[in-house]
Amino acid sequence: MKTPSRKTLSFLLLGTLAVLLLVWLVLREPQQMATLAKVQRGLIEVSFVEEGKTRLQQRYVVTAPVAGMVRRIVLQPGDPVKAGQAVAEIDPAASGLLDARSRSQAQAELRGAEAALAAARQRITAAQAAQALAQRNLQRAREVAPTGGIAQAELDLMRSRAVTAGADVASARADERVASERLSAARAVLAEEGRASSSKTQEVAAPVDGVVLRRMVESAAPVPVGQPLMEVGDAAALEIESDVLSTDAVRLAPGMGARILRWGGEGVLQATVKRVEPGGFTKVSALGVEEQRTRVVLDFASPHAQWERLGDGYRVEVQFLVQRKDNLLQVPASALFSAGEGWAVYRIGQGKARRTLVKLGLRSATVAEVLEGLKEGDQVIVQPDDRIREGTRIREGAPSTQ
Repeated sequence: MKTPSRKTLSFLLLGTLAVLLLVWLVLREPQQMATLAKVQRGLIEVSFVEEGKTRLQQRYVVTAPVAGMVRRIVLQPGDPVKAGQAVAEIDPAASGLLDARSRSQAQAELRGAEAALAAARQRITAAQAAQALAQRNLQRAREVAPTGGIAQAELDLMRSRAVTAGADVASARADERVASERLSAARAVLAEEGRASSSKTQEVAAPVDGVVLRRMVESAAPVPVGQPLMEVGDAAALEIESDVLSTDAVRLAPGMGARILRWGGEGVLQATVKRVEPGGFTKVSALGVEEQRTRVVLDFASPHAQWERLGDGYRVEVQFLVQRKDNLLQVPASALFSAGEGWAVYRIGQGKARRTLVKLGLRSATVAEVLEGLKEGDQVIVQPDDRIREGTRIREGAPSTQ
């Protein structure tokens, strides 16, 4: 039998290798295109957004101190007024004799007005003490701030508390004026009993500096004692109220920061949580789901000039900043997928997808803190689909939609 030549054997070997290579190319798994992201360090903010609206910190109802004919009120909503300025005039009517029931009511009103005035004066004392303490704390913070002895956030918080304390003093003083007017009206009811009508016109004064919010009486009309005539408030003393889910409210505390978004003007406004009301209530969502919510009140931290166009009852969006930490190892939230009771990602190793379990810390809507499983500089697959599994060869690029 003739032995094949060396040349023939070479051709046979090359042909076999070519067939094996072709089979390998046909059978091997194709590369998948995927979007990649690097694991890196950075800032993570944990926050949530709720709708809110502005409201006046204090609104005061101006009432008729005596019964009579009120003259036409010329002030319009939005008109500025000063404390003590006459906002209405009343021509007193003749006062009749009070029956036993009316006299008891008038005397009770007098006692209530006296108690309200005493309580208002006590609130002034308490507010002034709180203001003095806030000012001292702010002064101490300013002294150590240049040396780095206090964080900027703490300094901002103390500054906000000092401003809030000053507003509380002004509000308490306004409450005192309102209580004083109420006491005068109560005394007038008893003092004028049985007297003939006085020809002297009674002026009704504004209790605080502010603007007219609305008028309950416009044209000349007879009014009884205590009839509301108009509502007055300080348009510059605005605050924000937002109804948040009770599960979110437990993460909030006075002094926490917030951002005011989509308020109608340019830029983002800063605010701080003033208080979280202790009582919750049931509210039906737009989808018809009953939710337990709690009211949260915030103060503006941005200068008044930035939001002076806002008025009472304006809609805003509030982004509550629950937690904020920098220099954290983080991964895009879109790279995560559930793995049993934990989380995992597809890490790129030698050009292939490697399923890697991770332990997470802080999470926001876009990124998550990595405590274990990845290191800085690792590449992960963003939004992995069903075509990617352990060992899949990966090439960076926009994934195919087929």
